[in-house]
Amino acid sequence: MKQTLSTAEYPVFTLEFGRSETSFDSVDAICGYFRACIEAHRAAIFIAEFDHLAHTRNLPEGHCGEGIRAAKNVVFCFGISLPSPQALAGRPRSIGVAETEHGFLVTFLEAPMPVANAAMEDWASGLLKMRNAIA
Repeated sequence: MKQTLSTAEYPVFTLEFGRSETSFDSVDAICGYFRACIEAHRAAIFIAEFDHLAHTRNLPEGHCGEGIRAAKNVVFCFGISLPSPQALAGRPRSIGVAETEHGFLVTFLEAPMPVANAAMEDWASGLLKMRNAIA
C-alpha cells in the first residue's frame, strides 16, 4: 500500500449557539433542516444520517465526552467534480450536529471546493436566521 500526504489542510468550521438563538429544538430537527438544504441543492445528494452517540455508547470500550446529549452526522456529497481517484479519500462530506447542556454545536471540515464550502456555511448560518425570521 502506498501512503501519500495531502498538501491541503482542512480547517474545521464550528458554529455554537444556544437554544434561544434558533427555532430548532433538537439534533433531529437540525439534521432534518440540513437534509432539506442538501436535497434542494442542485449538485448535492443526501447519503445517510449517522447517530454517532448511540454507536459509541454501544461499543464496549466506547467513550463519550461529558455533557453530550446527542450527536449525529449528516452525510452527503457534492457531485460537482471528481478530479482524480485520490479525491475519494476526502469524500463524502459530513456535517456534525451535537447537543450539549449549553445548546447546539454544528461542525464541518472546510471543503476544497469554494462552492461547496459556501453552501455549507450558508446552511449553518441559516439555523440562526430561522430564529430571527420567527422573532
